[in-house]
Order: sequence, then structure tokens, then C-alpha cells
Amino acid sequence: MAGRWYLATVLDLATREVIGYAMADHHRACLVVDALRMAAARGGLKEGCITHSDRGSEYTSREHRALIQELGLRQSMGRTGSCCDKAAAGSFFGLLKAESGTTVWESHETARADVLHFIEVEYNRTRLRKHPEYGYVTPLETRALATQDLTPAA
Repeated sequence: MAGRWYLATVLDLATREVIGYAMADHHRACLVVDALRMAAARGGLKEGCITHSDRGSEYTSREHRALIQELGLRQSMGRTGSCCDKAAAGSFFGLLKAESGTTVWESHETARADVLHFIEVEYNRTRLRKHPEYGYVTPLETRALATQDLTPAA
């Protein structure tokens, strides 16, 4: 048994796509910073975008706040004791837990491989959700549809 393994994610609320994630055997600030850096590197963050989190110490850390400022984002935090403020993240983690069940991985590498497969293949590219405008589409399809230039040609 490998011991505890933590996952930090960055979800795009418009598409429900996981655009950044990081895993480690701790939940210090660098874990959430790495997830946010991945999201920024993928080009999924625009200046002025709001990044929302709970009030955990890793999200209130100097490192995390500095990266948010460097990227030109705005920080938002959920209210204490309000589960509604983190419903999208809760839904994602609920699905992940339902899929992995009571799995006990032999190593962190095995756990990482399974979680990455869940995020990149099953969640972002396969799972259908009902979008109010586009119907039943995956998070990646939602992003593609939302970014199309639908301006009629003159």
C-alpha cells in the first residue's frame, strides 16, 4: 500500500472540463499551484477569470495568491460551511470516488495512472452531461462548441 495521495484539480465551470490537476503525497501549497500552472499552460485561463476554491491553507497561501496575481486572475473563496459553493468540484470528486470505489493501489504510480485515465479519457472525453444550449456533450465537445466563431459571414 502506497500511503495517502492527494489530488488538486482546476475545473472550468462553463464546460465542466478538468483543465488542470496535480497529485502528491501532501496537500501543501505547491500541489494547488501545480494544478493551476497546468491549467494556465493548457491555455484555459483568460485574464480576469475568477478562480474559486475553498478556504484551505493551500489556497490562502502566499504562493497560490502570487500565481493568481501573476496570471491576472481574480480569487474567490467559498463561504464557511456552504457545500453549494463547491458543488461542481464535489460532483467531480463524487464521480471519481464512485469509479475507483475501494481501490487500494500498490503504488503512487499506479494510482496516478488510474486517476489520469479517469480524468483525460473517461471524464473529459467520454462522460456526457446535458448542456442547456448544446444538448448531451462531453466537456471537451462543450469547449469546442463554445469557442467556435459563430459569427455569420457577410
